[in-house]
Amino acid sequence: MLTLLGMGIAGAAGIFGHMRARSFVGRRLRFTSMVEKPYLGVAAGVAAAVVASPLAMLPLVTVTTALVFGAGVGTGTALGVKDAKRPLLED
Repeated sequence: MLTLLGMGIAGAAGIFGHMRARSFVGRRLRFTSMVEKPYLGVAAGVAAAVVASPLAMLPLVTVTTALVFGAGVGTGTALGVKDAKRPLLED
């Protein structure tokens, strides 16, 4: 039962990280030069996993949760970069 709950928490953390990172990069980092860096998604994912890893000391949060959260943030950032490159208004 606890394994299923932990997997649910990991999935929710991954989806939450992906959605928030994609919207942040698409909206806020659109006008910065950082969006042009090809390694931005990998760097954001690794940083998010490292920042979330101390939470693995909690009972239901494991290292897998931190890794899934990092993967979600990384993929969300990479897709947010694609969103940022699209024009705001079509001609």
